[in-house]
Amino acid sequence: MSYLFQAYSRWNIHIKQAKGTIAVDENGKTYLDFVQGIAVCNLGHCPDPVAAAIKKQLDDVWHVSNLFQNGLQETVAQKLANNSAGDLVFFCNSGAEANEAAIKLARKHTQKTKIITFQQSFHGRTYAGMAATGQEKIKHGFGPMLTGFHYLPYNEPDAFNELSDEEDIAAVMLETIQGEGGVIPASGEFLQEVQAFCRKKQALLIIDEVQTGIGRTGKAFGYQHEGLSPDIITVAKGLGSGFPVGAVIGKQDLSAAFSPGSHGTTFGGNMLAMAAANATLDIIFEKRFLDEVSEKGECLREELQSMLQFPLVKEIRGKGLIAGIECKKPVQPLIEELQTEGLLVLPAGPNVIRLLPPLTVEKHEITEAVEKLNNVFSRHSTVKQ
Repeated sequence: MSYLFQAYSRWNIHIKQAKGTIAVDENGKTYLDFVQGIAVCNLGHCPDPVAAAIKKQLDDVWHVSNLFQNGLQETVAQKLANNSAGDLVFFCNSGAEANEAAIKLARKHTQKTKIITFQQSFHGRTYAGMAATGQEKIKHGFGPMLTGFHYLPYNEPDAFNELSDEEDIAAVMLETIQGEGGVIPASGEFLQEVQAFCRKKQALLIIDEVQTGIGRTGKAFGYQHEGLSPDIITVAKGLGSGFPVGAVIGKQDLSAAFSPGSHGTTFGGNMLAMAAANATLDIIFEKRFLDEVSEKGECLREELQSMLQFPLVKEIRGKGLIAGIECKKPVQPLIEELQTEGLLVLPAGPNVIRLLPPLTVEKHEITEAVEKLNNVFSRHSTVKQ
């Protein structure tokens, strides 16, 4: 009997130890971990500089609440602002909390209510996050959703034509790569149309960087590949190297909407989270580090394209160190076989395998992972194209 709500379909793997790219289960079996807590452990498992920062903070102070001044928050906020289009930061505990706060901020600042999001998007499991998400399966059984959300087709610039007469639009919210929706990168044309539409309607542009931010795509934030200037950016996952932390980054002119008492969180920005985030950003926001992520991402896609030339494979896509392998049949059996091979990967919808190695992955580990993928795919495709 388990004393846990069965809210997760858990794999039959119990990880007892992990370091860098390698995870070890209770039986001593080792795995190349290309899940990394779902794009959380961007520096790999238990990175030494982050561990040292947390251990040091443990001996000083853990938590004092946001009633007090917090120099660590200021330090981390400055690093996020200096490496983004934003100026001000609100700290919380997760990506869902960050998206919830972003929706509140946009509505309060604009005094408008409609939020435009996209089909197959994913923005979290709070009520606002579910309402923003363009997947009905996320909302099933939870009753009426928060109103005011309108869903457009993703990656279709002409989709905004149907909203030409709408005036009550507070914001457009999107992911530059739909992670949960199938690892689908947005085109530059589409992203530029989104930004132009926001400016025309005096609506805010919210970029959900929960999965693509903090170096995952080879830049500090995914939107930077297309030269966008979002009003609000949400981050979490990779920000704390596994320590729970999220953040909303916004432009200066939004400051009045989050005045004292307007929004809050007990644990957001606590000392331990800030110590983890500060040490993480010191490494990831270095240009050389981000350049290496881009190089390794190219290596990953080239090897996937070269090795996985099977009829089963429909498309390989991604950017930096997030990659998706779309297949012509459900991928769950392949994921289970890959676990037997010693490679941990994720689904992204029923037919897509998602790869999220740590940003510190070595090229020989990329090659090893692709060889394991090739072994499994070859058993499911007897004839190459």
